[in-house]
Amino acid sequence: MLNKIDLNKILKEVKYNTSRSSGKGGQNVNKVETKVELVFNINASLVLNDQMKSLLLKKLNNKVNSEGNVRVVSQTERTQLGNKKKAIEKFLKLINNALKKENIRINTVKSYSAKLQILEEKRKQSKKKQQRRIKDFEDL
Repeated sequence: MLNKIDLNKILKEVKYNTSRSSGKGGQNVNKVETKVELVFNINASLVLNDQMKSLLLKKLNNKVNSEGNVRVVSQTERTQLGNKKKAIEKFLKLINNALKKENIRINTVKSYSAKLQILEEKRKQSKKKQQRRIKDFEDL
């Protein structure tokens, strides 16, 4: 639904926050702010139209806070730049999946002959099971 140009425009509306990460990196983790938090406000976006905004708010309702912000956090990499790239990838994937058009399922109807065939198979199975039963208890 979004093309490459719109994605670049959306990335211009994104804000980044950095903090100290709890990931790998040893003493580096204690000194450098490598954790990246990407924040995007859906309601304030100029790139998205009203239909897209409502669709995003509906589909991402568990990831959107009360102000309409979507937060994506990355802290797996050792560098701030690596975490920023990961956060952008996660964010773009999240947006693209939310804006994908869902296929409408068309209910199929079984034909009359298919229904008859199913019933015939049931009769055969029932007959097979009946033949396995003990006919007369007096024989035992």
